Amino acid sequence: MSSAESFLPEDNLGLVHLCANRFRGRGIEYDDLYSAGCIGLVKASKAFDSTRGLKFSTYAVPVILGEIKRLFRDGGTVKVSRSLKELSLKLTRESMAFARREGREPTVSELAEITGASPEDVIEALNAARPAVSLTVGDDEGDSQADLPTPPPDEDITDRLALRQVMAELSPEDRRLLEYRYFQNMTQTAAAAKLGMTQVQVSRREKKLLLFMRSRLI
Repeated sequence: MSSAESFLPEDNLGLVHLCANRFRGRGIEYDDLYSAGCIGLVKASKAFDSTRGLKFSTYAVPVILGEIKRLFRDGGTVKVSRSLKELSLKLTRESMAFARREGREPTVSELAEITGASPEDVIEALNAARPAVSLTVGDDEGDSQADLPTPPPDEDITDRLALRQVMAELSPEDRRLLEYRYFQNMTQTAAAAKLGMTQVQVSRREKKLLLFMRSRLI
């Protein structure tokens, strides 16, 4: 891992936006997708082991996507614990007091120092407290589209990060097989010659690998 890379949640919220954008228009409000993604980001930051040699983004994206997919399985509701609700209320009070006193909104680090909570818990509590925002808002002139402060969708980045994470779980021989077939565009016969296998063996192994990867990525 590069020494310049940060795996603090507040430094990686862009990953949550990228992941949440993949699920726009599927029946769940963007704010709920984002909140679920933030929970995944916090979990990833707590479990990440930098000694394994993976970049934090490579590790975090599948965890974030997993939390967002869980949201669909749970019917579109983010489950919030009692302690998180209490922290959320405390953060709201402290944020208002800070804003009156300093004339600006507090940062995550400042709220963590004021409340004694970790920055990870502060982020999770703040996002759990965010109300659902409709993508269309009504006014006296009729309906209008709500503007959300999010970057444009970029599925390619999250797809590549998730793919890299799954590829890292494969054996060196399986990685070479997929690299020959899908990155070097070799035929099964050519890949088999490189790997010391028969074409039939490559075909069977490739089918199993693709089924495994699909189960992890979808």
